[in-house]
Amino acid sequence: MLRRQVLMADTLSHVSLAGVALGSVMNLNPVISGFVVAVIGALLVEQLRRSYRTYSEVPVAIIMTSGLALAVVLMSLKTNLSKTFSSYLFGSIVAVSNIQLLMMVVVCLIGLAFFIVLRRPLYNLTFDEETASIGGVQVKGLSFAFAVLTGMTVAAAMPIVGVLLVSALIVLPAALALRVSRSFATAIVIAVVTGLIGIFSGLTTSYHLNTPPGGTIALILLVFLLTGISAQKLISLYNRKRHRVAKTQQRAILSIHSKENI
Repeated sequence: MLRRQVLMADTLSHVSLAGVALGSVMNLNPVISGFVVAVIGALLVEQLRRSYRTYSEVPVAIIMTSGLALAVVLMSLKTNLSKTFSSYLFGSIVAVSNIQLLMMVVVCLIGLAFFIVLRRPLYNLTFDEETASIGGVQVKGLSFAFAVLTGMTVAAAMPIVGVLLVSALIVLPAALALRVSRSFATAIVIAVVTGLIGIFSGLTTSYHLNTPPGGTIALILLVFLLTGISAQKLISLYNRKRHRVAKTQQRAILSIHSKENI
């Protein structure tokens, strides 16, 4: 979000769907093929972003439309993929395989290590690439590494929330964190905690209400975001009102003192 690449999650989810379709057509493991293609798509987005520096949304649009078109064409080549693709489109926690679960754990550990080791360079890279480069940060290598991690994260999250809602799982917790936090590290912690709470509460609600898990998780995260924004506005209004009352009282006291002096 800070790098203004919010739609990258949507783009890579469509690319990953094309990888799943490719794996199914070629009789390969669709989980592995979707994961690999998502990573390749992330690298292509980053490469194109450097070619279209002024128009940062162009690479996202190119890769998204290409991935979706490829997925549609490959899906048409095999007619018995409707059930498989339904779980990828909308997410299904009961359909998560051991390979997908292992993939989630590995991506989580890699992401954690990536942040712990490269937190300061990432911070510099996010806000000003030129300054980061002058400061000795390997901007190109770190940008590609971050793109690969993003592709891995999207591919790992797809089985839970699906292609259509994977961006909600990434964007909504971060949007709430940026709204209520005052530092980079605090924003990351709030985003992670909010995402975890949203996932587990969404899965629990989905189980009891018999609703799709992906949509339920996205709606709960949306409620978190709206609640956080509303609470922040109420607190801001309360603080302004208290400030006005204090100012009025101060003026009244000054007026009384001036009258007494007269």
